[in-house]
Amino acid sequence: MAIALNTTRKNTDMTTAAKFPPLRSLDEALAQLLAQVLPLQGTDTVSTFDADRRVLAQDLVSALSVPGFDNSAMDGYALRVADCAAGGAVLPVSQRIAAGHFGAALAAGSCARIFTGAPVPQGADAVVMQEDCTDLGDGTVRVNVLPPAGQWIRRAGEDIQRGAVVLPQGELLSPASLGLAASVGMKALQVVRRAKVALFSTGDELVMPGEVASEALPPGAIYNSNRFFLRALLQRAGCEVTDMGIVPDKREATLAALAQAAQNHDLILTSGGVSVGEEDHIKPAVQQLGSLELWSISMKPGKPFAYGRIDTSAMAQTASAPALPYCHFVGLPGNPVSSFVTFLLLVRPMLAKLQGQRSGQDAMQSIAAPANFDWPRADKRREFLRARRNAQGSIDVYPNQSSGVLTSAVWADGLVDNPAGHTIAKGDMVRFVPLASLLA
Repeated sequence: MAIALNTTRKNTDMTTAAKFPPLRSLDEALAQLLAQVLPLQGTDTVSTFDADRRVLAQDLVSALSVPGFDNSAMDGYALRVADCAAGGAVLPVSQRIAAGHFGAALAAGSCARIFTGAPVPQGADAVVMQEDCTDLGDGTVRVNVLPPAGQWIRRAGEDIQRGAVVLPQGELLSPASLGLAASVGMKALQVVRRAKVALFSTGDELVMPGEVASEALPPGAIYNSNRFFLRALLQRAGCEVTDMGIVPDKREATLAALAQAAQNHDLILTSGGVSVGEEDHIKPAVQQLGSLELWSISMKPGKPFAYGRIDTSAMAQTASAPALPYCHFVGLPGNPVSSFVTFLLLVRPMLAKLQGQRSGQDAMQSIAAPANFDWPRADKRREFLRARRNAQGSIDVYPNQSSGVLTSAVWADGLVDNPAGHTIAKGDMVRFVPLASLLA
């Protein structure tokens, strides 16, 4: 009898362990997630005008030096320093040089009226700004300073040397980098193709705004907020998003949605249905269609996070389908704040690597700042508290840290990264992660 009892307990423990595997740390989960991802194959050629927030597919090598010639950094007078050895030198103005025009070689003992960006004439070795000169009205100017050699001259190639890599492969293009590309003559750029992401939510309780007036919402129904911020986050990350709407809480419907989405997408992103309730069908459906590689993370909010792959090798593929025999799957928690935070901390760096981006995969950047609050309740999981900096430079936290309170994510401008088992007293230094760095 004692043996049977021990065996039953052992089997129960094994079943529980299988159903509730040990929680992974956030760092372990992110490392595993990134290890599963290979950069996308395929590129697009886009106008430099339209390449903002695209990822450069190859090194951009300059075919010319910038600037291509010595030019003036100021409106003023180009001259020879030797002609101004004594203060108050008076020089005749021998020529006028505007931007886009080359002047003649500068005669000794004279100066040239010159404008910003204009080529410095041969023989001149300094430019004196017009504020430091006096026009005497008779074709001469008095130079009121003693200029050093090279003053206000931008030298040829001081910005970019011919043959230099001005933007490396994997660069996330920004307005400044587009200007840099244009400065070396690039009308169009080769960029990594956008990741194709299928997005859907699960839950019979979900209703789309506009479908039912607020006063007519059925008991237990809620508006689907996750769909809106997740789509916006995906688009900010440079993805091509297919919105597949809301999938009912039924196994067959979940299987059908996953199989359909996997055929033509690089990633399926879902919200809800990844816990262990009887109506949570995502986990078993992914296991039936492929494999589940990661499930449950030791973080708060965001514990029920899932990653897996849908096998597409036996599915009918379209001409636009990705080349890999699988589609990545990420299942986010259904609670809106949990979904928001796990996207920023896990999905964002995954998408950066998927789209070949050099940056964005690094550990989140935090700053040290004093807490303007007490947090006496240590949690066994690593916590991310919605917070913001106040006018004094210390950190306030939102009073309600529930994972269902989306107001906290709007109010916050950052997250306090609080280690597991750690309490905080007012005045303690905390790690503050600005949301701007995660949303950039």
